[in-house]
Amino acid sequence: MQSLVTRRPDDWHLHLRDGAMLEGILPHSSANFARALIMPNLVRPVIRSVDAAAYRNRIVAALPIGHSFEPFMTLYLTEATDPTDVEAGFRDGLVCAVKLYPAGATTNSDSGVREIERVMPVLERMAKIGLPLCVHGEVTDPAVDIFDREAVFIERLLLPLRERLPELRIVMEHITTKDGVDFVASQTKNTAATITTHHLIINRNTVLAGGIRPHYYCLPIVKRESHRLSLRAAATSGDRRFFLGTDSAPHADPTKECACGCAGIFTAINTISCVAEVFEQEGALDRLEGFIAINGAAFYGRSPNEERITLIRDAEPLKFPTKIETGAGMVTVFDPQMPLRWRTKRADIAT
Repeated sequence: MQSLVTRRPDDWHLHLRDGAMLEGILPHSSANFARALIMPNLVRPVIRSVDAAAYRNRIVAALPIGHSFEPFMTLYLTEATDPTDVEAGFRDGLVCAVKLYPAGATTNSDSGVREIERVMPVLERMAKIGLPLCVHGEVTDPAVDIFDREAVFIERLLLPLRERLPELRIVMEHITTKDGVDFVASQTKNTAATITTHHLIINRNTVLAGGIRPHYYCLPIVKRESHRLSLRAAATSGDRRFFLGTDSAPHADPTKECACGCAGIFTAINTISCVAEVFEQEGALDRLEGFIAINGAAFYGRSPNEERITLIRDAEPLKFPTKIETGAGMVTVFDPQMPLRWRTKRADIAT
């Protein structure tokens, strides 16, 4: 048996949904993570600071007794977003980031941005006050192949935006390509990226070879193996510009297993075990704490968590549930298709 002590981790990209789904899945994130950056793409998006405050209250109210978990709130950027409201939310300590969804890029993104010029007043204000912008880095041009949309987004939108607003703090979320890794690595300041659990483990063959597997379908879609290897190299490198954002995104099984299934993979339950396994495979366990607990906090101007957890490597593989029941329906848990042996031990929550 091996063990490893690390600071309690944070999740810098998390979908908690709302209502019955929120109540069903929140305990799995709050059991494993101390803090999380909460995505605002609800059916009714979190657009204003008052929306963020109300959503935060619903999250806190749904926390199980005994769980310590701090939700960091984001605002959904629209072409009608008020820069003054954004700044007020930031000054009040409520708003930690603003999320840019290209309109139509992913789940509940129809209210997103179509023309970047229309949101420049907001972005300029954010650059001035130091409020981070999180971007879903894909174009939605139907002429661009879905596997190329991240690379084209970097070329068409991200590079010009970085040149125009060098002081804007940008997180390129859930990068999926070597192009994304190279873009972040080329920047000397104010740029970072999150990497998901599943993009470290699966490639497009997992989704498509031998039959379509809807529970591995996500957006941005997973890419070829060479890109997955680039992500693993970046995550395990110790480079402080890369950190964990699970993009854990639950959908009830009937909405995944249908003719036009939803994009999203639910990884909150087994993420820590999955990521520890990846870092062990890469001979980088000494850099695991940075990726899951230090780098993201540093970029967002937060101190790392003081609480420690112990990761214990068992001789036999762990048994995680394949599905969980929620008030909004059954949700399938991510299957990494490899044995997981690292379990989390905390003093205040039974494991």
